[in-house]
Amino acid sequence: MPNLKEQFSRIYDEYIKKIYRFVYLKVESEDIAQDITSEAFIKGWDKFKSGEEIKNMQAFLFQIARNLVIDYYREKGRVRTISNQELQIPDPRMAVARQSQISSDMAQVKLALSEINEDYQDLIVLRYLDELSIQEIAKVVGKSEGAVRVSLHRGMQDLKKRLENKGF
Repeated sequence: MPNLKEQFSRIYDEYIKKIYRFVYLKVESEDIAQDITSEAFIKGWDKFKSGEEIKNMQAFLFQIARNLVIDYYREKGRVRTISNQELQIPDPRMAVARQSQISSDMAQVKLALSEINEDYQDLIVLRYLDELSIQEIAKVVGKSEGAVRVSLHRGMQDLKKRLENKGF
């Protein structure tokens, strides 16, 4: 049977990319996203090694990360936005023109996402980028599954409308 460090190492490997992506979409730089992600896993490790039961590790880590992002903006007095920086999607097999188009499309989606309600942003990222279930999202945000479904639907409608207004 693996020891606690080995168990948590597997958890880290499984969720690091998802947690980082979630945080990165909410802050203005990679460095800040890395710091917050690291802190989320440190807090997760502290709880894990205490022996307290964690029923859903993924939801637990997302909840920590979400709270740390909120704390980051609260402490710094910053306005929470998703920056309109170009997303680089490296794929050497793609033609340069196609890669440029995808980067441009991603930037437009990211900009439109930054313009909608913060709660909707969280739900959309958790559902469609991080592929959490409605039940897992409900645990992360502390709402009922029904409320998550309704808010997710409204958020997607708002995002779609903003993308259409940009000619996307």
